[in-house]
Amino acid sequence: MLKKIISLLFCSVLVLGMCAQEAADRGYIVKVGEQAPDFRLQTADGTTVMLSDLRGKVVMLQFTASWCKVCHKEMPHIEREIWQKHKNNSRFALFGIDYKESEAAIADFVKTTGVTYPIVMDKNGSIFELYARPDAGITRNVVIDSTGKIVFLTRLFSQSEFDEMCRMIDQLLTDFSN
Repeated sequence: MLKKIISLLFCSVLVLGMCAQEAADRGYIVKVGEQAPDFRLQTADGTTVMLSDLRGKVVMLQFTASWCKVCHKEMPHIEREIWQKHKNNSRFALFGIDYKESEAAIADFVKTTGVTYPIVMDKNGSIFELYARPDAGITRNVVIDSTGKIVFLTRLFSQSEFDEMCRMIDQLLTDFSN
């Protein structure tokens, strides 16, 4: 019981910190605590996935593009510190969502970055625009809890913010096992 209370307090402190972060305009049209907008995506193997079908899992969305230099910097961190750690956890899902690029550009991008987590196409930017203004810029992450609520938003790459996001994901996945 005490462990659950401590976990709840930890998550509350992180969410409060993120609410303070939200005060600065980062181009998001969603907020921490809101239900994540639903969408459909298609993976490279042709599987169709609805975000709402992933309820019960912790989900990380990474909005990215091959021309984005910050994305190139952040993606190896996501690969090492999040994907390699949690890829075999059935209660975790991660999707890189590539903004308005062709399949060939995405394939080259994946090869260049060396990431192994799934990168899917957002051909017309419609998924991105459910979460952020069209002119808001790429390199952003959205962490969604098992109930479908947004619990963490990032913009650009800051090592301290990235570390905080990793702790949030770890905590959410730890809460599953308790």
